[in-house]
Amino acid sequence: MAKNSNTLTPDILRRAVWESFTKLDPRVMVRNPVMFVVEIGFVITLLLTIDQNLFGGHYSAGQRGYNAIVTVILLVTVLFGNFAEAVAEGRGKAQAESLRRTKTDLYANRKRADGTYEQVPATTLHKGDIVRVEAGEMIPADGEVIEGLGSVDESAITGESAPVIRGAGGDFSSVTGGTKLLSDELVIRITVDPGESFLDKMIGLVEGASRQKTPNELALSVLLAGLTLIFLIVIVTLEPMARYVGKPIDVATLIALLVCLIPTTIGALLSAIGIAGMDRVIRFNVIAKSGKAVEAAGDVNTLILDKTGTITIGNRLASEFVPVGGHGAQEVTEIAAISSLFDETPEGRSVIDLAKQKGIAFAREDYLQAENVEFSADTRMSGLNLPNGTIIRKGAVDAIQQFVADQGGSIPADLGEQTERIAKEGGTPLAVVKGTEIYGLIYLKDIVKPGMRERFEELRRMGIKTVMCTGDNPLTAATIAREAGVDDFIAEAKPQDKIRLIQSEQEQGKLVAMSGDGTNDAPALAQADVGLAMNTGTTSAKEAGNMIDLDSDPTKLIEVVSIGKQLLITRGAITTFSIANDVAKYFAIIPAIFLTMIPSLQSLNIMHLHSPRSAILSALIFNAIIIPLLIPLAMRGVKYRPMGATSMLIRNLLIYGLGGVVAPFVGIKLIDLLLATASHL
Repeated sequence: MAKNSNTLTPDILRRAVWESFTKLDPRVMVRNPVMFVVEIGFVITLLLTIDQNLFGGHYSAGQRGYNAIVTVILLVTVLFGNFAEAVAEGRGKAQAESLRRTKTDLYANRKRADGTYEQVPATTLHKGDIVRVEAGEMIPADGEVIEGLGSVDESAITGESAPVIRGAGGDFSSVTGGTKLLSDELVIRITVDPGESFLDKMIGLVEGASRQKTPNELALSVLLAGLTLIFLIVIVTLEPMARYVGKPIDVATLIALLVCLIPTTIGALLSAIGIAGMDRVIRFNVIAKSGKAVEAAGDVNTLILDKTGTITIGNRLASEFVPVGGHGAQEVTEIAAISSLFDETPEGRSVIDLAKQKGIAFAREDYLQAENVEFSADTRMSGLNLPNGTIIRKGAVDAIQQFVADQGGSIPADLGEQTERIAKEGGTPLAVVKGTEIYGLIYLKDIVKPGMRERFEELRRMGIKTVMCTGDNPLTAATIAREAGVDDFIAEAKPQDKIRLIQSEQEQGKLVAMSGDGTNDAPALAQADVGLAMNTGTTSAKEAGNMIDLDSDPTKLIEVVSIGKQLLITRGAITTFSIANDVAKYFAIIPAIFLTMIPSLQSLNIMHLHSPRSAILSALIFNAIIIPLLIPLAMRGVKYRPMGATSMLIRNLLIYGLGGVVAPFVGIKLIDLLLATASHL
């Protein structure tokens, strides 16, 4: 997925203009009570423009033209509100279309009952089917690798050009339909039925129109509906009061006054803010399954992370060759490299890579006559039997010691000391032996992903506590926790331990985020308020989480939390602005409108607007144009800055509260001057 998929292209804007009109359908508008009231007002003033005596009453000269102007302004107000929502939805639809383009007509080599393969359309594959994918072919559907190891290009999904390794077993066996196998061959078991693939789900999730309102949005909608009802009652009571004092008010003015006073600004932008928040998450290659998850991220107090594949790269890699028994470093490196020539595991390949870095390399072709001894759970060793009878092994230290003892060899005096050192540092020691002599150790180390410490420090500044959960022993866990920079850790953790930790935090009133990638993480991902599953993880983990990180970076939660906070702050800021705006409009135009019937209001007429009609039209026009002016803020969001709740409240009141009060006075006065000038031309 392109990182710049949020760009507002001319095509998105053209579509948004068209949808601004299609959304005038009352069945659509009724979902937004505030703007629905404005639309009803537009219909009434339109009817009054056609027949100004429709509702009876007294009307002054030029009433039809006045009604027409009010009608146009009300229509523009509704269209601007629809436009804001359509623009936000348009970005999601554009992203969905870019994903659909990755769904080409694929074919798959499906395994028959007799063990042979047949070529079938990928759309006919069902859950449980077995397919074979060769290098250069597209993976036809979501599945789990059951045989083979290969490099996969996932750029069509993640937007990242670097290929990833996928293989049978472990937490890196999950593959996604529409990605491309670059090397080797994979046998895959399909895990979804047609139309249920990860790509299909992604398309549905990024479609703006399909998103449901979050609890906060629903609560705010109820508040806005209540305020609208209150102002409606106030306006309805004004008409008989005006008649009582002998100064009747026409229906168009009452409707215009109602529209000016109800919270149209936040009402028009509410949906756009929510949709834009989810779209901003997508910009960081995170798929949020609901807006609720994005909002919850904004209030997260605790982040719980799995270690393997989340904080660390996922496989222990060779980082050092340690000689023992008086042997040299080069000797250990050579024996370790030979023992790993036919070891296709990530650990085995890392031994070969480290040996090459130290200037020692062997060709497989030179050892084709040797007998390859694969690792087994019984022996806990692997290696080669050379044609000349020499035995080379690598494996667990205690297994190698027993092997040497059985062969009549001796154990180096410093083996135990070096083994203990590696263990204390959180590493895994593998002993290497040639014949009956132990040459040294391979130091396998959990590699912490680059930049982890800095990212966790940033989370700490945001007030988020980080806890690492791992099945490793306390010594190893402490080493990784210290290197990564997490606040706390739990060692020898089982899946139920992670759930208990999450529940304990939640019982204290905290919101908890969980980041993981394995099947054993799935229960905790489901229990957490925000479950961020790694895309490299298993299908069960991705199904359990309410967010999926396509880049498989656990610290991506920093961006997710920032966006969640930004969403909440933006909604609060624009709500503050809208309410302050309405209060200012009330004090700006009410004195001008009722000055003729209540002369004592002259002292409050600080704006000295040209006339009652000019006051109404100026307020209506300002009310309409402020909506598109705030669309960029709603789409971009208010920038999040780490600060306390009190400081944030004061900042919002000073910027958006004060701005909401000042802007109408300035804007309405300028529009009034323009209208007065135009009336004299």
